[in-house]
Amino acid sequence: MTEAQREAAAATILVARAKAGERGAFDDLVRRYRKRIFALALHLSGSESDADDVTQDVFLRAYHTLDRFEGRSEFFTWVYRMTVNRALDARRARARRGESSFDQDPRIERAVEADAGGDPRRAAELRQTYARVVRALDSLPPDMRTTVVLVALQGLSNAEAAVVQKCSRGTVAWRMHEARSRIDAALTKADARRPSCEGRLPLELRVSRHLGALLASAGLPESEPT
Repeated sequence: MTEAQREAAAATILVARAKAGERGAFDDLVRRYRKRIFALALHLSGSESDADDVTQDVFLRAYHTLDRFEGRSEFFTWVYRMTVNRALDARRARARRGESSFDQDPRIERAVEADAGGDPRRAAELRQTYARVVRALDSLPPDMRTTVVLVALQGLSNAEAAVVQKCSRGTVAWRMHEARSRIDAALTKADARRPSCEGRLPLELRVSRHLGALLASAGLPESEPT
């Protein structure tokens, strides 16, 4: 049994126990997935406060609708789908209000903090690099950007991302191919005066090299959802 299969089996047991009325079982599900849900919401919304709200809302909804979860897909797929929808809604709402936090984008700041090692000069260089990557990523259409986040940053397989997004594996593969071309073009244009061999690296390595630290370093709010 693979690690993914063991995780899925453990989650299935916890879901069954939670449905039977064992509150502690649902708390275990929250502890198991909360950090990944927060990171996913942060990547998609671009806002730490929105990511916090989305995370709490997703688990509240999951708790109150658990009896409707029939288990035809894995629990993480179910909550991932809710997270994607809720985070994209939050991003659109912020855009309608004309709000932008790019100057202090938490995705950039967290990655810089994780990678700079306390060196101010290194932090300044990384901030410029990460800003270019985030701009390129955010320029993608929402569905394509979500696919990149799920596959390149969250480590889902094409099949898992397809289930979350309710599309075919072929669609996921096409989105990744197209995203690779668009991000390559955006970074090549942005880095025209900074020759680099990065353009030859796969998209998964390019994006995860710059932002992957976010998944490991994304802090979680103190309060637990109720």
